Amino acid sequence: MIRWVLIFLVIALISAVFGFSGIAGAAAAIAKVIFYLFALSFIVSIVIVMFGKR
Repeated sequence: MIRWVLIFLVIALISAVFGFSGIAGAAAAIAKVIFYLFALSFIVSIVIVMFGKR
């Protein structure tokens, strides 16, 4: 998932440099959503591991 975040971040940065503000905004929004999904799944997996050992 982090790989996709980095890909969309690079797309957003490159399109922002060339002046494609619509594409840059969309790619940045997609990267943000994917990052939050990754962070949520990471936290859930940590909680499962912590409570699963009992």
